[in-house]
Amino acid sequence: MSVEPSPSESRMSESRVPESRVGVWLIGARGSVATTVVAGCAAMTAGLHPPTGMVTETDPFSGSGLPALSSLVFGGHDTMDCPLPKRAEALAAGGVLLHGLPTAVGAELATADREIRPGGPVPGDTRDTEELVAAFAADMRDFVRRHGLARAVVVNVASTEPAPDSTELPPSSLYAAAALRAGCPYVNFTPSTGLHHPALASAAAASGLPYAGRDGKTGQTLLRSVLGPMFAQRALTVRAWSGTNLLGGGDGAALSDPAAAAAKNAGKERVLADTLAAVPEGEVHIDDVPALGDWKTAWDHIAFDGFLGTRMILQTTWQGCDSALAAPLVLDLVRLVARAQEVGLSGPLGELGFYFKDPVGDGPSALGEQYAELVGFGGRLGALGASGASGHASAPLGASGACGASGASGALGASDPPGASVAAAEFGELGAREPQEPRVPRGLSGEGR
Repeated sequence: MSVEPSPSESRMSESRVPESRVGVWLIGARGSVATTVVAGCAAMTAGLHPPTGMVTETDPFSGSGLPALSSLVFGGHDTMDCPLPKRAEALAAGGVLLHGLPTAVGAELATADREIRPGGPVPGDTRDTEELVAAFAADMRDFVRRHGLARAVVVNVASTEPAPDSTELPPSSLYAAAALRAGCPYVNFTPSTGLHHPALASAAAASGLPYAGRDGKTGQTLLRSVLGPMFAQRALTVRAWSGTNLLGGGDGAALSDPAAAAAKNAGKERVLADTLAAVPEGEVHIDDVPALGDWKTAWDHIAFDGFLGTRMILQTTWQGCDSALAAPLVLDLVRLVARAQEVGLSGPLGELGFYFKDPVGDGPSALGEQYAELVGFGGRLGALGASGASGHASAPLGASGACGASGASGALGASDPPGASVAAAEFGELGAREPQEPRVPRGLSGEGR
């Protein structure tokens, strides 16, 4: 029986570039978010499910020249050893994935699992900063080389780590440094430090690579970015705004650490500070509730004044699955950042603030304004591609330091791309200054996120 393609499937087909493949290198590659990303991409590519939640599959992005979902190749780092097919089965048992989906996309999950390399540092790891960065970068380059990829985007979806308390690079920054050295664009979907570490600032600027982040906006802060502007635009005075989050899984456990929770809450509070005339009273609390698994509940209690000082209350409840909320955003970001590199863009992509609590670069905090910037960015990507700002999607970007192929065979040359060599010099100096046996930072596991 033949079935006519749906409008969303037609859009997916229109953006497809069969001769080009794009790598997705996930940090925390065996976690809940990463597993849902891989399973979801396989399900959509096979026509098993529509691309619900993917903004890049809507009409405004049909002419942006984004890589097709079918062109994405997955790999990554993790310190966990639970295979992706088994992790997917656990997610299905918890209601995150539909029953039967892990079996239907079992081959794709197994293929991605074979591309996951051991992360670090782990307890007892004696490698210094330079050795860790070099090893991670080598894994990324090898991934691109073996698969003949046009480019690869590194995305951090690991559990939240505490803010660093020393000049030592935390795990998220080690991976960010490795991405720069390998010549790969970087996306930080977590509140962890990543490229925000001062030691990486000059290397990021010199790399010629696009990057985006940080901390994906999936629930409570998404609502805040809509409600905050509403109060401001209606000239209603917000007196207090308090919130509570109940989280399970690995992320709930990670955020039970006050230092990690503080990093998470900073982005939530920044949205209110940017969208309201004054910062209201109130705090956000995060509670670890293991029984919730991958599900979360967020409550907000908003006290505001209306006409003639009449005091009123708005309460909201958000209940959702973090992995299912995050996965389509990760796929959106990979496609947008890969296309940005293809057309020669570099530096912080502030136009992607729509996806983040604490976006890089300058830009608005209100969701409506962020969406307008995102749509404009999609149009710009299409226009730059049409004007010949870069080569065809399957061609190497070369001079901008792309993590991609260097010839028709897809093999990388003996030397690193120009941008990567600059970054390598930076990290070579940085590594030499580090002690030979650094303290093993906490965090890094993709478990639960």
